[in-house]
Amino acid sequence: MSSGSETPKAAAVRIADHISYQAGAVVSKTILQKPTGTVTLFAFDAGQKLSEHTAPFDAIAEVLDGEAELVIGGEVVTVSAGFLAIMPANVPHAVNAVKRFKMLLTMIRS
Repeated sequence: MSSGSETPKAAAVRIADHISYQAGAVVSKTILQKPTGTVTLFAFDAGQKLSEHTAPFDAIAEVLDGEAELVIGGEVVTVSAGFLAIMPANVPHAVNAVKRFKMLLTMIRS
């Protein structure tokens, strides 16, 4: 399955294979977008970051490959493949790619 293809419906997929790393970049792909929430796949090259920001909704960051540091409310949380962290609504958070990593971000709007 190539990263340029659409995500199949009603099929099992290895989601980490559905996005590719790009040198010096953060790549994102929306998997599902509904009024009640979104699911977005990310691939971060090593050293890439998302600066501190807040979101009005709770989010779950599930690491699929590699390792990252999430800074949530000033606390550093190290996450690697197979682990997830909850980022509560309205709490400042940032993302730092310690190594290149892939993450599935689920944002809950209701």
